[in-house]
Amino acid sequence: MQKNEKQSFNSLVMVATLAMLIALEIVLSRLVPVINSQQLKISFAFLPVAIASYLYGIKGGAAVGGISDVLGAVLFPVGDFFPGFTLTAILQGVVFGFFLGKKSDGKFNAFLRAFIPVMITQICGSLLLNTFWISYMYHSPFIGVLVPRIMQTVAMIAVESAVIPLFCQSFSKIRSIKMLRN
Repeated sequence: MQKNEKQSFNSLVMVATLAMLIALEIVLSRLVPVINSQQLKISFAFLPVAIASYLYGIKGGAAVGGISDVLGAVLFPVGDFFPGFTLTAILQGVVFGFFLGKKSDGKFNAFLRAFIPVMITQICGSLLLNTFWISYMYHSPFIGVLVPRIMQTVAMIAVESAVIPLFCQSFSKIRSIKMLRN
């Protein structure tokens, strides 16, 4: 295969992979969350964003986070669409991409490589930013919304910190996944 053909093929594979991850994120966040109420949402929707970040870095993670949030809100609305949540989803992909992407290989051990972005995204993104968006949208007091969401944040930190390193270690051993990262 010539260089241009290989680049075209790699781009096509990347777009197809990101599209599948976007679809998976929509299914996991909108259709099969583990717990879903107005105050508490626990799901595995972080996984496609983390996988895209692992495979394609910051741009892949941000694309999956942002596009899946917008498409999910259009196709399966849960409340009003608010662009602040999309911003939070994009930032999650950026943070995961920075720590899980190929450029960060070998800089941290597997647990820290997952734990640091999980802490950043859960505390800054989910707990603080999303709570602010909710309090802004519904004119609720920030602290009144924040307190019940602390339990969700603690639960998601535990879940994400356990699951992401397992996926990253498993993916690093799979030959076809290694080819996707190159």
